[in-house]
Order: sequence, then C-alpha cells, then structure tokens
Amino acid sequence: MALTWTIIWWCLLLVILVNEIAAIYTVFREKRDIAATWAWLLVLTLIPGFGFILYAFFGRKLPHKQLARIKSQTQLKLKQALERQKQQFINMPKPKDQTVQIYRRTIMLFQSIDDSFLTRYNAVNIFTNGNVLFKKMFDDIAAAKKSIHIEFYTIYNDQIGNELRTLLEQKAAEGVEVRVLYDSWGSMGVWPSFYDHLREVGGYAAPFLMSRSNFFDFRINYRDHRKIIVLDGEIGYVGGFNVGDQYLGRVPKFGPWRDTHLRIVGGGVYGLQRRFIGDWNASMKKDKDKIVHYHPYFQPIRVHGDVALQTVSSGPEAPLEKIKMGYLRLINAAQDHIWIQTPYLIPDDSILDALKVAAHSGIDVRIMIPSMPDHAFVYRATQYYARELANHGVTIYYYQKGFLHAKTMMIDGRMASVGSANLDFRSFKLNFEINAFIYNQNTVDDLERIFVNDIRNCRVITPAMFAEQPRWLKFKQTVSRLLSPIL
Repeated sequence: MALTWTIIWWCLLLVILVNEIAAIYTVFREKRDIAATWAWLLVLTLIPGFGFILYAFFGRKLPHKQLARIKSQTQLKLKQALERQKQQFINMPKPKDQTVQIYRRTIMLFQSIDDSFLTRYNAVNIFTNGNVLFKKMFDDIAAAKKSIHIEFYTIYNDQIGNELRTLLEQKAAEGVEVRVLYDSWGSMGVWPSFYDHLREVGGYAAPFLMSRSNFFDFRINYRDHRKIIVLDGEIGYVGGFNVGDQYLGRVPKFGPWRDTHLRIVGGGVYGLQRRFIGDWNASMKKDKDKIVHYHPYFQPIRVHGDVALQTVSSGPEAPLEKIKMGYLRLINAAQDHIWIQTPYLIPDDSILDALKVAAHSGIDVRIMIPSMPDHAFVYRATQYYARELANHGVTIYYYQKGFLHAKTMMIDGRMASVGSANLDFRSFKLNFEINAFIYNQNTVDDLERIFVNDIRNCRVITPAMFAEQPRWLKFKQTVSRLLSPIL
C-alpha cells in the first residue's frame, strides 16, 4: 500500500514538473510584454492541462509567415504626398483650419507611424441606429457601378446577412467587382459554401488570413476586427457595426443595439481602400486572386465637405500599437474634457495612468460602458477598471437602454475618434483594427450631442456605489483583472 502511494506521489510530481517545463517553454518561446507573460505563466501553472487548452484558444500567436504577408503586401504609402504634407505641417504658420493647426502634432504622429494620409474635404455622416445605417448602406451598394469591397469581423447567416449576400450576388451578376473579406471566427457558423452562388456569378469571398474552418483555426485573438466598406473608391463606411440581426436590435438578449458608424465621401476613403487592398492581397494565396492594378480604386479627390480626417489601422504585425498611441496622444492633448464610449474598458497601464492624470488635472473625464455583459469574464474586468477610475475622479456611466457597442472618443469639442478599436488590450495589440480620427468641430459637436443624449439612458456609478458591491463580485472583478493582459 505504501509503495502504491509512493508511485502515485512520484507520478504527480512528474506531471507537475512536466507541466511547469512545458509552461515555461510555451510562454517564453514567443516575445510578449511582461504583463501577458506573467498572466499566461499563472494560468498554465495553476491550471495544469486545462490551461493549455485555454492557451490554444487565447494565447497562440499568428505564424510569422502570415504576419509577414500583412507587412509585405500592398502598402500604397503615397510617399510623395505624405512628405509634402509633413513639410507643410512643420512650416505651417497660421492655416485657416485652426483645428488642424492645433492638432498638427497628432496628424504628424499618424503620418509617421502609419503613413496615414490627411484629407481635408470629406463629407461625414454619423449613424447610431442599425436600421438606418443598413438602409443607407444597402442603397449605396445597389448604386455602385464599378467595385464593392467589404471587410467585416462578423457577417452572420441570418436575415440581414442573407439580405446583404443576395444584394451582392445581384451586383456581381451585373458585372460589378464584388469582394468580401470576413473573419472566420467572428462569422462563426458561416461556412465557405455560404458564398458559393456569389462566386458563381463572378464575385469573390474569402476568410481573412486564416484557414477556411474554425476547426483548424480556433484562435480567439489575432482576429480581423475591422469593419470596412468601400464603393467605387468614392464612398466608405467605418465604425463599430457588424453585419448581423443583433446589430439591428433583433436579438432580445441585447435589446436595442447602440453603436456608432461613419459614412465618408471624399479623400478619406483612400485610407479605407488602401487597408482593404492590403488585407485582401495578404489573404490570397494565389497571385491571380490578388488586386494588382490599383489606379481604378483611387478616384481623384474632390471637395465634398469640410471634414479633415485620417484613417489609422493597427495590428499584431506592427511593432507599434498605433491606435493606442493615438488614444494616448488625444488624452494627453486634452485641455477641457475627454468623453469616451467603449463596450470593454480594459486599458493597459499607459492609458490608465493618462486618464488618471487628466482627471486629477481638472479635466472632465467621462466614460460610458454597457450595463450588461456580452462576455461575462471581460465584463468583470471592465467593472474593475471602471471602479479604479471612478476612485480617481472619472465619471462612469452605465448605459441602460440595450447594449452599448460604440467605440468613440471626443476631445475638447474639436477632435474625435470613431472606429472598431475598443479601449482594451485586445484591440491595442491582439486584433486588427481601424479608426477614423476626425479634426472638425461640427462633426465632433454632433458626436458630443449624441453622447449627451445617451446620458439620459445612463446611470452614474459613484465610488460609494462601487464600494457597496458584494465582496464576491469584487473578488471576481479582481481575478478577471489579473488575467486582463490576455483577455
């Protein structure tokens, strides 16, 4: 009997030893930031066996070969124009557009880290309701004459997804070039056969950078979270909406869906078009399927409005967290107020400290988050950081009327960001994202009026209210926070 227990004891020690060695090897074989390294080491050592299953879904990075395709594919940097712009901003005395002058360093930042082209004469419309957005979007798609380029994290096989597919099939049959790029994980349940008829009538559809099946590619991170539409190289859409019935408020679980999306007409579409072509070519294994002639997709820039903007994309293929750096620049540049909407509030230390500094400096910092979770674990981490920021003078709103999915930041009534990137680790460094940074007082005024109107459907959560939360809830929040670098 004693011998049996001795054998069992040594077997357990052997299993623990093998697990520890495997954990160390798994975590340190790839370069990560210190917080993520320790978080994964904690998971793999404290949860033997099951921790590696979690790692398979959340921790594995994209193969270097795939990342290289993103970095090496079509960049369309417009170098001459960018160099001229950089010199103009360096030597700029007093331009007519004071907002552009005030944020000239922010503009130069995006030019430097993302080769982001500044366009001044855009017309921009803001959409916060899915039914209104998709009505306009479908009308624009129906009117397209040359090309329809669509890239979404989610295109579901449901009512609105099928309506979009049918419309695209009609346009492809008319001879319009139709290309659809989707994320295989975000579009869960949609098989490649969903687009068979589209292909039969001359269209194209493919998963972003990944295998054709989630059975072989089950990473939850490193996803294409971008939402891009470009029509005839002239009209573009970017923002937070995906394609699915829940985004039109048709899913009772979430209720009315609150999101923010932009329709852009003008030179700002260049950035969206460039990003789509780069992502499309990186996702194509055969040269014949790639886009090689770029000129037709970039129409001459005409005056459509008075909105100056840049589109900035980020992803794990780049060493710099470009959109996060943009957020940091905006927060640090604020003089009066910072208003933020995000469904997930899981910032890293740099963003967290910047928001605290702003609040303690007398700047009006307000953050609006959902009052309901779509991912329970992530929501607990969001609650933790909301409590932390509330204790430092940040006003925290819980949105009560359905699910808040908007990703917006407004600064001083002069500048704003709208796009796909949340205020969390995943958007900063794990997923592929795109945002529009807007330099126009009228457009920012519209976004701030929307924010103020949303406050009517919110509940302010004070530090005292956070303090009264049950200990068990606070414990779950703290545990979730410990794992926030890998969420």
